[in-house]
Amino acid sequence: MFDKILFATTGTPICDNAAHVAFDIAKKYNSKIYTFHVLGLPSRGFSQYVVDARTGKEECYDQDYVSWVKEELRNTYDKYLTECKDYEIESVAGIPHTEILRMARQKNADLIVMGAHSRQEETGATRYRGAVGANMQKVARGARCPVLIVSRPCTTCLWYFSNIVFGADFSKASFSAFLFAYKLAKEIGSKLYIFHSLDLSHVHAGKIISQEDIEVRIQEARQKIEKLYLPLMADYDNYEIGIWEGIPYVEILKFSRAKNADLIVMAHHTKEVDEEQAILGSTVEQVVLRASCPVASVNHPDKVSG
Repeated sequence: MFDKILFATTGTPICDNAAHVAFDIAKKYNSKIYTFHVLGLPSRGFSQYVVDARTGKEECYDQDYVSWVKEELRNTYDKYLTECKDYEIESVAGIPHTEILRMARQKNADLIVMGAHSRQEETGATRYRGAVGANMQKVARGARCPVLIVSRPCTTCLWYFSNIVFGADFSKASFSAFLFAYKLAKEIGSKLYIFHSLDLSHVHAGKIISQEDIEVRIQEARQKIEKLYLPLMADYDNYEIGIWEGIPYVEILKFSRAKNADLIVMAHHTKEVDEEQAILGSTVEQVVLRASCPVASVNHPDKVSG
C-alpha cells in the first residue's frame, strides 16, 4: 500500500509524534522511508548562507553543514532507523513546503507524514488551537498523494490499525478520500466507518428546523452513501454507516472517539474549486487540531484511483 513514505520533519521534539507514526507505518508495510528536513532559507537570494530553521542562526550552507544536519537527524531518530530495512536521510535549503512537495514528486511518495505545526512554542498557544501551520496547509493542498497529519501522541497508530473513519461530505474531493479510506481498510482488514454529519450549525444563527425535516435529510444522506460508495464495496462487508446531526467537526470528533478510531480520512476541502487553489476546509482543520488520532487529508486522486 505504501511503498515510499516521506516523513517531513523539523528535527525537533514537536515532530516526535509524527515520527512515531511514520516509522510505524514503514515497519508494518516494509516501506522505504525518506526522513526529510528543510534546514533553512538562503539569507539573500542564492547566498551561501542560510538561516537555520531550528536555531534561527545564520549558517554557511556547504557540504559540511548539510552532512552535520543529516547526522543530527540520524542521531535524533536512531531508535527508529535501526529497525528500518530501507531508508534515506535528506536535507536541503529552501522554502519548506516547496521542498517537501518537490521531494515527494522526485521520490514518487505514496504518503507524506508530518505534524500540524513546525514550532514547539505554538503547542499551547491560541494559534495552535485555532489554526494549523502554514507549511502543512500548503503541503496538503499541493501534494499528489495523501498527507497524514499527526498533532497528538498516538498510542496504537497504524501498527494495530482496526478502525478507520471516513468523513463523507459528497463533494468531488471527498470521493478521492473515500477511495483512500476504503483501499486502506480492505488492504489491512480494518473496519471502515462511513460517516456523514448533517450540518446544523445554522441553527445557532436562529434558524429553526423541525425534527421531521432532520429525519428526512438523514434518510437522504443515507441514500447518497448507498448510491455513491456501497457499489464500490461489493466484495467488502466490514463497514458501518453513521449519520449524526450537529456541527460537522464536533460530530466527527465525537463519532471517532465513540468508535475508537485509529485514523480519520477526510477531503482536503469541500468546495468545487481547482485543487491547486483550494484552502484547507475549516472542518478538516478543526478535526486535525482536536483529533486524538492521525488525520489523513486527501486532495488529489493520483495515488488513490485506478
